[in-house]
Amino acid sequence: MKTLQDPEKMKKVGSFYEMNTKANQEYIEFWKEHTLFHWDFWVALIFIIVPIIFWIKIRKKESSNRLLFVGFFVLIIASYLDFVGVQFGKWYYTGKALPTIPSYLPWDWTIFPVFVMTLIQFKPSISPLIKGLFFAGFSAFVGEPLFLWLGFYVMNDWHTYYSFPI
Repeated sequence: MKTLQDPEKMKKVGSFYEMNTKANQEYIEFWKEHTLFHWDFWVALIFIIVPIIFWIKIRKKESSNRLLFVGFFVLIIASYLDFVGVQFGKWYYTGKALPTIPSYLPWDWTIFPVFVMTLIQFKPSISPLIKGLFFAGFSAFVGEPLFLWLGFYVMNDWHTYYSFPI
């Protein structure tokens, strides 16, 4: 079928996708051999499951819908920013629970959202600005160094203090 796009452009873009697909396939094979069912895989699963169980136990049932809505937005924003950072080569992750998602699933999908939902739920009289600064500081200066130490997070062109305002 004839398209409006330049055939050379389509061919070039297709070659980029082919390289990406090949790299992904190689990474999945590597992940199966070096991560799947190894200690870092199990730790990633724990980082997924424990925050969910924690939140289920401590949440105020009457606020669940509101908090889940907030948690969903945190998940979307954290995942997007993480995808951008990985895509631009600022950092990457090892020991992932799923090899097909570029970000670190436990961090973006459970730890961040549960942390934010917990901060919102408890001490409602504390200023949101103070809670935000606490979240930013804890995430950047405690969470990131912990994940660096575990070897799950590798920074290429990034510094921990860049994460504070994000």
